[in-house]
Amino acid sequence: MYKHIFIDLDDTLWDFHANAQAALEEIYNNHQLYNHFDSFEHYFNIYAKRNLELWELYGKGEITKEFLNFERFSHPLVQVGAGNIKIAEQIGREFLEMLPTKTLLVAHAKELLDYLYPKYPLTIISNGFIEVQYKKLRSSNLEHYFTHIVLSEGAKALKPDKRIYEYAMQLNNATASECLMIGDSYEADIVGARNAGIDQVYYQPKPSSHEKPATYGVKTLEEIFRII
Repeated sequence: MYKHIFIDLDDTLWDFHANAQAALEEIYNNHQLYNHFDSFEHYFNIYAKRNLELWELYGKGEITKEFLNFERFSHPLVQVGAGNIKIAEQIGREFLEMLPTKTLLVAHAKELLDYLYPKYPLTIISNGFIEVQYKKLRSSNLEHYFTHIVLSEGAKALKPDKRIYEYAMQLNNATASECLMIGDSYEADIVGARNAGIDQVYYQPKPSSHEKPATYGVKTLEEIFRII
């Protein structure tokens, strides 16, 4: 039914949450941030909430990547009265260097790629930064699975803007009906693909009280084996 598979990277294949937490815990200890926070969990919860807000703004084109990377590390320090521009900037640089060296994958991600790779041309579609996303793929030994890697900076459009999907279709010489998008972000991956006329697999590992419409819905990547 489908000839091309598009896949999100962060938290669909590469476990962003776990890898970010591991990198930040190293940074937290190296900078002795325990002098300002009750615990690493205290620090990480403040960071994670603000980071999510900032990525939503970045996805709408309302802030730059430079502001995103500074603000997400400045914000937790400001919240505990330890705001320091130089430390926030240093943490931001260290995080972008360390994060892509982490290699934890979402459960069954490797098995899914091994299953799909012989059957379809695979394309990554991600809003992540070019220099970081390529390092993630190489560190995790995932790059060779993909015919194309479409990143928002290169496509000049951020998910859910349908232009990033149209750019991916153009690279693959594909029509919308021939493509399927797999992703964990409803707004970015599912709504974005739908706006481009592409069928979607909504990967939602955590239970939700609100059912969100998608072509297919799965709780584990393993379930995709039965769809395509």
